[in-house]
Amino acid sequence: MKNRILFVDDEPNVLEGLRRILRNMRPQWEMEFTASAREALDLLTAHPFEVVVTDMRMPGMDGCQLLEKVKRMCPQIVRIILSGHSDKDLILSSVGLAHQFLSKPCEIEALKATISRACAMQEMLSDEFLVKVVSRIDSLPSLPSLYEEVVEEVNSEEGTLERVAEIIAKDAGMSAKLLQLVNSSFFGLSAKVTNIHRAVSLLGTETIKTLVLSVKIFSQFDHPGLPSVSKLWEHSLSTGMIAKNIAAQQGLGQNHIDETFTAGLLHDVGKLILLDKMPEKFAEASRLSADACRPIWEAEHSVFGTTHAQIGAYLIGLWGLSETLVKAIAFHHSPGKSSDLSFSPLTAVHLADAAEHGDQGEDNKDRLDIEYLEKLGISAKIYENSATLRDSI
Repeated sequence: MKNRILFVDDEPNVLEGLRRILRNMRPQWEMEFTASAREALDLLTAHPFEVVVTDMRMPGMDGCQLLEKVKRMCPQIVRIILSGHSDKDLILSSVGLAHQFLSKPCEIEALKATISRACAMQEMLSDEFLVKVVSRIDSLPSLPSLYEEVVEEVNSEEGTLERVAEIIAKDAGMSAKLLQLVNSSFFGLSAKVTNIHRAVSLLGTETIKTLVLSVKIFSQFDHPGLPSVSKLWEHSLSTGMIAKNIAAQQGLGQNHIDETFTAGLLHDVGKLILLDKMPEKFAEASRLSADACRPIWEAEHSVFGTTHAQIGAYLIGLWGLSETLVKAIAFHHSPGKSSDLSFSPLTAVHLADAAEHGDQGEDNKDRLDIEYLEKLGISAKIYENSATLRDSI
């Protein structure tokens, strides 16, 4: 079955160019091209689409207004902005509306890859309700104390970007949202950024201030009564730090080490989504896990039909973050199901997650994918050094 893609741009030459250069995608995509946002809404009402790619500056109804309506009417559709560099203010105002941002002129292979990946990500979640819930998310909630620290820091005349980065790097929600923005092609970067400190530095003081104070890119968790919230933040940060140490011990390069830390920090963002959007059902899954002595992901599958790992990976992929991060999140409980057969950030996160749970009194060997580790030839070494991994933060 073909994926349906809708392109919206008020410039006829742009639409004609897209129609011509994407002709070879017809076997995979069914494409519609329109110069009017209002006509786009009519098409969306009449037919299902997987992806909408829109310009920003258009007469009558601009891209922001269009995406706002698409988000409300058809939240499951992947929303992509294709706009020029002169539209910076509009881009910032659309942070909560678009899943991904592409800049004009856009390399055709980059456009194809972005759309193809967006279509592929939709196969990760089969439940239509969950897809709509996750696709509506414009920010992940942050620990209230860290959120307040960031706001205070950017408001302070003595605040520094380094301090802002230090705070954000402790929080999965803020880190994920910041990386979504900085990794858009709007910023013209040649490689994916996974280091939070570099991301903050690239955005700069004024943009960070605008995002935090005016655009309100971050939000704080509003279910403070749930006892599992603070434990989740502690576990995520600790897992990221342990994974980073494992990657360093394995001799990975600095970029891979940075990416490994971020993967560890973000590995449980699916739990964050479930805690925030469906706390009662997540509590049900947690009770089922405890009562039946089953792993939480098995209990989640019974309740939701999927797991926090798949939900988290879906959002991170939807936001256009690196394939490495998506894999590490999706397979951190079962790395053997991935296509990786060499040591990677996924391996480090899998080991770090088990080691960190071991710190909580659990038998971490029960959480390890023994067959996968044996294929990598590292299982015996990990058994001997799991305590060291936990203590090496």
